[in-house]
Amino acid sequence: MSYEDFCAAPVLRLEHRGRDSWGRPVYECDGRLYVDVDPRRSRPADICTKQGNAFDGEPCDPVPEGTIIEFVPARDTWDF
Repeated sequence: MSYEDFCAAPVLRLEHRGRDSWGRPVYECDGRLYVDVDPRRSRPADICTKQGNAFDGEPCDPVPEGTIIEFVPARDTWDF
């Protein structure tokens, strides 16, 4: 990624809100809920919106490729 691309990339500041009924971490940014659909520590974050913006909603749309993600306070991962 070039410096210009990096500067133009969207940033999501995801604040941890808990875990859904499937044990997946749920985050919020600007009133929108997001979920890490594969929160294994050994894998990169796979962030999607939540269907209907519901805490226990199904994963919906993936965030655009190249989005910079900041986890607040940190990424919540499974133990394996």
